[in-house]
Order: sequence, then structure tokens, then C-alpha cells
Amino acid sequence: MKARKQFFMECHLAGRKYHDADLVWNELKVGTDLQLELDTENRFDPNAVAVLYNKAGEEEPYLLGYIPRAENTPLAHLLEAGWNSLFSCRISQLTPDAHPENQVNLTITVKRNDDVQ
Repeated sequence: MKARKQFFMECHLAGRKYHDADLVWNELKVGTDLQLELDTENRFDPNAVAVLYNKAGEEEPYLLGYIPRAENTPLAHLLEAGWNSLFSCRISQLTPDAHPENQVNLTITVKRNDDVQ
């Protein structure tokens, strides 16, 4: 049996305290599915990859933070090339008592080609 997903990277959620994470904190759990989006208008980082949470019943997603700048370049290039649907991003660890930059860990995987829609 082949794996449904292939590990791509693990990282923390950068900038968590500066964005919308507090607005949906009680809804975030290990395994929560998140979206990745290239933030082409980010004035601080040309390779910024935003991490978004879609709350049921709401049109606008919540910006939780970003993939850390030191780790985002390969992912940003793939998203820029249009491979957004290839990736899955989930919360792998929540540590509420840690420093805000270390409270949320993410696991990003690559979906199998026949799972990409």
C-alpha cells in the first residue's frame, strides 16, 4: 500500500501574535486543516507564505501567521508555480504555555498525485 501523503516539512507558525490566531484559538486543535497561500503583497518578505484558517460559515479566512522566513523559499517557489493544491498543512502540535512563536507547530505534506484536485 502506498502512502497517501509524503512529508515535506515541519515548522512553527511565525508571527502568530500579530495576526488573527487569538480570534479562533479555541477552535484550533491538533489535526486542524489549514491553507497555504503565497502573500505577494508582503513588504517584509518576498517569499512570504501565509497560513490561513477557514472558519465554517465565514467567507474570509483568518490569517494565523506565516511559514518562517528562513524556511519558506522552496515552498514559496512551488506555490508561485501554481502547485497550491499539491500541499496539505495541518497543526501538529499546540503548546499554549509556550512563547507565542512556539505555540503552534505545522506539518506540511505533499498529496499523492491522484489525490490532487
